[in-house]
Amino acid sequence: MTATLFTLTFAVAAPFWALMILLPHWSLTARIIRSPLIVAPVLVIYAILVIPAIGAVLPAVTSPTLDGIRDLLGTDDGATAAWAHMIAFDLFVGRWAWLDSRERRVPSLVMAPLLVLTILLGPLGLAAYLAARARWVRPAAAPALEPRLGAGPADHRLDTTGRTGPRLRP
Repeated sequence: MTATLFTLTFAVAAPFWALMILLPHWSLTARIIRSPLIVAPVLVIYAILVIPAIGAVLPAVTSPTLDGIRDLLGTDDGATAAWAHMIAFDLFVGRWAWLDSRERRVPSLVMAPLLVLTILLGPLGLAAYLAARARWVRPAAAPALEPRLGAGPADHRLDTTGRTGPRLRP
């Protein structure tokens, strides 16, 4: 079963990477990638592997030693859990970089190799994106996030007097 979970881990993440790299301008790509739940299938695999072994995992991660981590990861279950851990975090970081690059209007041809680097060598892909993103500043007119009514104590709606701007809700 562990070998199947190992193979399944990347297989459930790959479609999201493909959308970001191969179809970055497709309208459904943005709708799908905006959801942080895209990592949920990998998290389920991770939970299937880690929860039954929590008695061995907790001591190894709360007081880590090189020997303890080597012993934990030196099993098929441990290596597969580590793989799921990496795939989940790499996908979440790739998702963040892709969304941030859309706001900054970083060209897709620049992002594609950075996302591939993130898939293959997660932290180095993140470092490369952070270095590249400094070149693209978020346009002042573009909001960082889509406004959501009711997201905070004040929202920017047209009030009954015709004025715009912050208005406290009743």
